[in-house]
Amino acid sequence: MQAITVHDRDAGASGLALTDLPHPHAAENDVVVRVHAAGFTRGELDWPATWTDRAGRDRTPSVPGHELSGVVEELGYGTTGLTVGQRVFGLADWTRNGSLAEYTAVEARNLPPLPADVDHTVAAALPVSGLTAWQGLFDHGRLTTGQTVVIHGAAGGVGSIAVQLAREAGARVIATGRAADRDTALALGADAFLDLESDRLQDAGEADVVLDVIGGEILDRSAALVRPGGTLVTIAAPPVVTPENGRAVFFVVESDRVRLADLVQRVRDGRLRIPVGEVRPLAEAPAAFAAGRGRHGRTIIRVVPEGDGAGSR
Repeated sequence: MQAITVHDRDAGASGLALTDLPHPHAAENDVVVRVHAAGFTRGELDWPATWTDRAGRDRTPSVPGHELSGVVEELGYGTTGLTVGQRVFGLADWTRNGSLAEYTAVEARNLPPLPADVDHTVAAALPVSGLTAWQGLFDHGRLTTGQTVVIHGAAGGVGSIAVQLAREAGARVIATGRAADRDTALALGADAFLDLESDRLQDAGEADVVLDVIGGEILDRSAALVRPGGTLVTIAAPPVVTPENGRAVFFVVESDRVRLADLVQRVRDGRLRIPVGEVRPLAEAPAAFAAGRGRHGRTIIRVVPEGDGAGSR
């Protein structure tokens, strides 16, 4: 099968290449998925799990990308709850070969069914951004109705979903980003927008939750926005500056099959819009990795062309 692989940790995105790999094997409680669409995070080439397995052993050449949508091709021994030919989506394991491949082996517990009326490209853009937004706001931030939340990077993959989820939960949403992001953030339901390049961050006022995806100076300055009893939540780095009378949480997203099923139902109901930007073929994945931030929406790799194969919607 064809897959995008990395061999050299120091090479960065320039070390990505389209290569031939053996077809993956479905271990106990695994399924092999024929990948139709895949998502990736540009920073994952810096993650230790991209280069080593759970025991710390080198596992190169490794396949990056961890979000996928596709069709079950094979069941491992003991696998229950899924069937061959079923549409699924979700997160591949961090320390195993990922989704930028024609086929990948995934633990069945990470894959909810994908409804027939949700496109694979949309489903592949949902897992990391959707789960990060939910876990940041509600599991770690404990956001509730009537509270105020500041969401940094509100027009990005995580931020755009977080704005919608917070708004639906009945929170007051203060979005931040670049000037060009203003209309997008307000259209998603934000109550107000702050331009991080020209507005004063303190003008956001006190918030019960601050959700940060940027890090650096913005993360440090955000601690002062958290009202007593509130929470600063970030996925960028462990906070150096913490709220005076609140909590600070750094977390890494975790797979959650049940929550993904809930999120994709919201997509079906029209309550949640998933920002999909460019859609590129597998051969262009290295160029997509190397590209800077461009138009709004996640870049998705379409592994199986539309209309090719059963369930390829």
